[in-house]
Amino acid sequence: MKIYKKISSKNLFILLLLGLIAINLLQSYFTEILGDEAYYFLYSKYLDWGYYDHPPMVGLIIRLSSIIFSGNLGVRFVTVLMQAATLCIVWLLLDKNTENKKQSVLHFFLISTSLVMFSFYGFITTPDVPLLFFTAFFLYAYKEFLEKENGFFAFLIALAMAGLVYSKYQAVLVIGFVVLSNVSILANRKFLMAIFLAVCATIPHFYWQYIHDFPSFKYHLIGRSENFRWLYVLEFIPNQLLAFNPFTLIAVLYVLYNYSPTNKFEKAHYYLIIGFILFFALATLKGHSQPQWTVSASISMIILLHTKMKNDVWLRKYAYKFIGFSLFLILVTRIILVTNLIPSNFGFNGKKSYYLAIDKIAENKPVVFATSYRNPSLYTFFTGKKSISVATTIRGNHQFEIWQFENEFLDTPVLVVSDGNSNEIKVDNEIINCFFVDSIQTVDHLKIKYNLEKNVIKKSDTLKINFAIQNPHQHRINFFHANFPVRIHLVLIDKNGAIFDISGTLKKDFHILNYNEMIENEIKFILPNLQAGNYTLALGCSSTFGTTLNSEIKKIEILE
Repeated sequence: MKIYKKISSKNLFILLLLGLIAINLLQSYFTEILGDEAYYFLYSKYLDWGYYDHPPMVGLIIRLSSIIFSGNLGVRFVTVLMQAATLCIVWLLLDKNTENKKQSVLHFFLISTSLVMFSFYGFITTPDVPLLFFTAFFLYAYKEFLEKENGFFAFLIALAMAGLVYSKYQAVLVIGFVVLSNVSILANRKFLMAIFLAVCATIPHFYWQYIHDFPSFKYHLIGRSENFRWLYVLEFIPNQLLAFNPFTLIAVLYVLYNYSPTNKFEKAHYYLIIGFILFFALATLKGHSQPQWTVSASISMIILLHTKMKNDVWLRKYAYKFIGFSLFLILVTRIILVTNLIPSNFGFNGKKSYYLAIDKIAENKPVVFATSYRNPSLYTFFTGKKSISVATTIRGNHQFEIWQFENEFLDTPVLVVSDGNSNEIKVDNEIINCFFVDSIQTVDHLKIKYNLEKNVIKKSDTLKINFAIQNPHQHRINFFHANFPVRIHLVLIDKNGAIFDISGTLKKDFHILNYNEMIENEIKFILPNLQAGNYTLALGCSSTFGTTLNSEIKKIEILE
């Protein structure tokens, strides 16, 4: 207590921040890498202006980490520093005009460390890490611009907006909700110039999207769209309670209900919190909303709670009692993450031995995984050896489709790891389902164009489709390949997302499809006894890895 009385509020802030950095560094070092982090680790090895799933900022911060460290810290070091920088920026945004400045510091760290996902992004590297940093930076620039309206802070706004876009596509919501809270700012020439500069700065990313046929937009806006399920709606609130901490979220709702915004800057926080939660609540009507998608609202939650705690006695007592208790639970959880107490299916432990076992079986041969982007990423992270993944209709596409590493493995013996294979090999207490082949052949890049004469058909009807198939691969496709023969399949997806993979009969067989060659043909499908209703239809190529979607998707209706 004597030390606490002597220490200044500034030094208390520095000590607590350094303590948090130390804890996050230890957590980063001892917590096993996650599958998505290994995937982003590959981003850093192949820096580009964009990637299939996300903008490039996460790859850049991992590249910077890897300059200093290897292993876990080679992925997470800059993440630890970036969260510390985020906290410093948020601290600058706070109204610290209070007699008890040290209490203000304690309130700040109490709130910020209680937000579960925000806390975890202090040691786990995902695109949300730079998103949070640039959200705080954007709000700082916006606050200063409201007060001064000069060119310097307009430039900072442009820099922050560009950083947001390069971090994650939720940037559109961060910027959009702030503008909606103060629509008149669009009449400000300096703010419009900031938008123009931000757009100019992001041209390289959008040009990358253009030359790759906009894969990210297709993935996020179309590929993730699903049919309505009550599960997605019902799980949203529990997921948000876990993401933000139920005790802290209750405090936030209390503030939103009992207080009205006092100025334009505070109004922006109301729009950000309510906007993010409502937007992704509505998004559950079209698919699963992941808990972390609303994490940008954390910055506004910290600011609002800290501001209101200063004069609200009930809120302070609630925070000390309930939010303070939740910090203990978060600490216990973080300790468990670095142990083997948590089940391995959560992804925080038990992976390294599995991939090292695969490496022993491979004996320096390339390794190919079916469907998952995480498996080859983790294999590369733990072994340092390149691996690939082959996508199917079940799992969808990913960055490996753009990298096309498989071109390096052609006509080369490889080890294929597939859960559906019956050839089990046990190494170091790990059981691996795998098999060796003399060479691989992938068909996910084949392009099929087809004509659908009618979009209403009857059950068990025969469906004839004229199509043309083209090979843009840099290698020929052998439809009678010894290990990976190819057949044209019809893929039907019902309203519940169930996939029906139907083989067909070609009017005339063909053997080889050379590079850039196009072959026209007709295929006949006998439909199984499906339930009447609406379906989406596509043509795909089926091989040992599964069936890929190789054509555009069309709507059909099946009648009784």
